[in-house]
Amino acid sequence: MNKTTRFDTREHLLDTGELLCLQRGFNGMGLIELLRQAEVPKGSFYHYFPSKEVFGVEMLERYFARYHQRLQEYLDDHQSDSRQRVLDYYLQSLSFCEESSFAGCLSVKLSAEVCDLSEAMRKALNAGSNALMATLTSALEKAQQQGCLSREVNSAECAQTLYTLWLGASLQSKICRDNAPLLNAWHEMTRILRKD
Repeated sequence: MNKTTRFDTREHLLDTGELLCLQRGFNGMGLIELLRQAEVPKGSFYHYFPSKEVFGVEMLERYFARYHQRLQEYLDDHQSDSRQRVLDYYLQSLSFCEESSFAGCLSVKLSAEVCDLSEAMRKALNAGSNALMATLTSALEKAQQQGCLSREVNSAECAQTLYTLWLGASLQSKICRDNAPLLNAWHEMTRILRKD
């Protein structure tokens, strides 16, 4: 098997696994079902991943890398008013949640499920979350330099608050199948990110 085919099959397994995890959770995703959905021969899984846990870690790392890249590109897209850019990012995320019928994101789906079962996956979730919060912190510091955000706001604490507020609202929106918790979270963000 050449390198390109190996990489493509591996990525295809990760793509398929992510979709199945969003539907059924990590524990609900059986390896036989994954291989059947991905149309990969039985027994091939362990050729690419030593265990289901390693697969889970790599799936989360890949998910957070893409999430982080989207966030960074969105925040870097405009040089003016970083405060508004952060708010706009979450506002467009609200629209995405409506369009996807609250399918949720992988971090919301797996956070409560795997943290007590897999230390390696918990660490992947934590590292991914920390990277996102660091990017938010930088955006908030930039907003303070631009005079768009109060200097009294602790940017690191605020970034953590925004991230956890949105994560909790995402979970609640998934539970009630309504975007009201996300909308409420967004309004609270506008209050937290005060200008003076």
